[in-house]
Amino acid sequence: MLVNAQVQVLLTHERTLLADLQVFLETQDAPQGEIEQVRQSARNLDEAFLLVVVGEFNSGKSSFINALLSEAVLPEGVTPTTDRIYVIQHGVIQHSAVQQGGVQGRMEATDDPFVSRIRVPLSVLEGVALVDTPGTNAIIRQHQVLTESFLPRADLVLFLTSADRPFTESERQFLELVKRWGRSVVMVVNKADLLETPEAREQVRAFVEGGARATLGLTPPLFLVSARGEQRGGDAGFAALRNVLRARLSETERTRLKLASPLAAAATLLGAQEARAAGARLALKSDLAALALLEQQRERHQAAMQAELGSQLGRMNRLLGEFEVRADKFIDRALRIGNVRQLVNARELEAAFRRDAVADLPEAIEKQFGQLIDRFVESNLHFWEDVQAGLINRDPVSRDSASPQPEAGAGRPRFSYDRAALVENLSGTAQRHLAESTQQQLTRQLTQDAEDAMKGVIGFGAGGVAIGTATALILSGALADFTGILAFLTVGSLGLFVLPQKRLAALRQLRTRLSALRESLDTILRREYEHEQERADVRLNDAALPFTRFLEQQQARLMQAEQRGGELQQRLEQLRREVEMLG
Repeated sequence: MLVNAQVQVLLTHERTLLADLQVFLETQDAPQGEIEQVRQSARNLDEAFLLVVVGEFNSGKSSFINALLSEAVLPEGVTPTTDRIYVIQHGVIQHSAVQQGGVQGRMEATDDPFVSRIRVPLSVLEGVALVDTPGTNAIIRQHQVLTESFLPRADLVLFLTSADRPFTESERQFLELVKRWGRSVVMVVNKADLLETPEAREQVRAFVEGGARATLGLTPPLFLVSARGEQRGGDAGFAALRNVLRARLSETERTRLKLASPLAAAATLLGAQEARAAGARLALKSDLAALALLEQQRERHQAAMQAELGSQLGRMNRLLGEFEVRADKFIDRALRIGNVRQLVNARELEAAFRRDAVADLPEAIEKQFGQLIDRFVESNLHFWEDVQAGLINRDPVSRDSASPQPEAGAGRPRFSYDRAALVENLSGTAQRHLAESTQQQLTRQLTQDAEDAMKGVIGFGAGGVAIGTATALILSGALADFTGILAFLTVGSLGLFVLPQKRLAALRQLRTRLSALRESLDTILRREYEHEQERADVRLNDAALPFTRFLEQQQARLMQAEQRGGELQQRLEQLRREVEMLG
């Protein structure tokens, strides 16, 4: 390269940018292959200018290179003759020289076992390394991999196609790869001597030019050449190609292309990282939506439970209201002067009260309470089923596009692994809860809690008391009050005189007892509802907490990465503009 003060500054800035890009990709868990590409791009700044020849096997690459160098440096044949990458450079021949084609040269090993260097004393190679690659459609897949992996190192690509099979589908696909890495391209159609008429030449030119333009988005220089014609005495197409290469490989232009190549690779790698980040943001958006959906499900569940509680309390109050009406009628009917003979028989009166007023109230309340518990339990189990289903059956498009599929041999981003593990853990928690929390277990728990709460109402010290039994005991207390009022009554006038007052007292005490029963049942049921909701919320929060924290951390990390990536992109664009202005 032409290294003056301006170029030296650009070199320093490029090396700093590539070092920062490497650190950035490492912190983002980018594939190791891409991180190595950044390292290689930095090393490329210290290498010779790489003029890389690519094309399908049997497109005549070896004969083309020999014609371009005006020397038989490479062997030629109808079978794939290149199974590795050969870097042909100018060099002084020493005693270790070997015959390369018809030229004395020196073969050198490199750090890459698939890359060999050939030193030949050709002045046309001063400042330039000409690279021969295996065919892009080679039968051995490793040969094509070699070519594709070397492509990001190219400073200028000579893309060779053949006049007898111009611009095949596999060539179009390879040209897409050239575009991806932002390489500068010169298109060459070899074996043009097979095209016998100007019309045929123009037809091939238009076809290749149109295909290249459609693939690259621009029209690259295009030359129709005949390597055989050049070797036999000269070819006009080769002369035109040499003129263009002479301009492209001038010191200033060569320097500009050399500086531009790592920047193009950096742009490609930044773009790949942004694509992964976009996938991660999409996954994050999907996951945040899933958590929001869980919260909506929880709120709907609470609202449904609250409505169910109100409905069940309403039914309970109707049962107590019906009992109150029956009790009022009984007291009003029983505590009359006409019933004096019956009033003195407390046992008969109590039995009548139980039969006519109490009736099946304890059993009805017990049944109603059981139905309420069953509804609570069913509702909570359905809620967890919905949680599990929502996690397992998430939008497959969002789930599949959460992380772009890595290339062969590339590591999968840690974000993908972590979020998958956490989603699976949250789903597994729901599944375990469903498996471990049977309806019978939850029913027993709720019933036991209610029975324990009832102990405080009726004054029992130990042992659970069923709601229906507790109701009967409370009503027995009311009945004791009632019969106690009548215990002193006699046929005497004093008893008859105070009977209306005693009837009013009995009604008041009955209502007091009934009010206490209503309040106790209401308090117990509401408390059990709140306890069960708290338990459900705690279970959900415990299950979702690791995932929630992970999403918060990833959101912050992605925002920081987006900002850092934007800064690197700005520096990259500024360097590109400065390199473009060279000369």
